[in-house]
Amino acid sequence: MRKLIMWNVITLDGYFEGNQNWDLSFLNIVWGQELEKLSIEQLNAADYLVFGRVTYEGMAEYWTKEEGEIADLMNAIPKLVFSKTLKSAEWNNTTLISQNASAEIKKLKEQGGRDMYVFGSANLSETFVNDDLFDEYRIGIAPVILGSGRPLFRQGIASKKLSLVSTQPLMTGGVVLSYSR
Repeated sequence: MRKLIMWNVITLDGYFEGNQNWDLSFLNIVWGQELEKLSIEQLNAADYLVFGRVTYEGMAEYWTKEEGEIADLMNAIPKLVFSKTLKSAEWNNTTLISQNASAEIKKLKEQGGRDMYVFGSANLSETFVNDDLFDEYRIGIAPVILGSGRPLFRQGIASKKLSLVSTQPLMTGGVVLSYSR
């Protein structure tokens, strides 16, 4: 069975972005060779990248202008964008889905294959958490207290008991935690 994996980097106080969309300056604090290697490994292990509209638009804007191994992988891999408002999805290898996101993900998981990764996409991720669809949570912790912003896990999200799979300290002072359900 194909796995659905959340991959996000958050601050020590739990924010995945600052007070504005795409306020991700803390990523520079934790980024380094180890996260670059992890990113390449994850992309090579994926059948799909899964996005909500806001994250999709930001990622498409960024990665279509970048060069290098990660950019090549990001631009080549099949992508799913879940949105009821987008009319088209122009980023290479993107499928736009406007129906029930959880039903579509369940169907893809049952087909088997390599993993699917959700990057960012807090609203979509909240749906998948509440519908118990994530098989693994990979969370990078940036060694910074932001003080305010958008939390990855908002109040009211469904409670989940998870098991620690692995920890990976980073030379930048961050850490990558992996949990499974």
